Amino acid sequence: MKVVPLNDKLVVKRLEAEEKTAGGIVLPDTAKEKPRQGKVLSLGDGKLLESGKRASFQVKEGDRVLFSSYAGNEVTVEGEEYLIMSEDDILAVVE
Repeated sequence: MKVVPLNDKLVVKRLEAEEKTAGGIVLPDTAKEKPRQGKVLSLGDGKLLESGKRASFQVKEGDRVLFSSYAGNEVTVEGEEYLIMSEDDILAVVE
């Protein structure tokens, strides 16, 4: 099953949480924060403008992006967790 976002929404797969700190300390599952990075899996058609045209996205499929902790809505499809968010929720693209 493929998740296809509508309008100015996009689907992001959250990256895996870090297992160790920078100092080498192994983190238990309860101490891990949800990662604020993800990979863009699919894009909607873009925001509908007053002229009737669609605005293009600044990100593209496959981009690695940073977002805030509470960005988007979490959904589970066939056991996989995804975030559906608007492009405004994305803070930066990691290159």
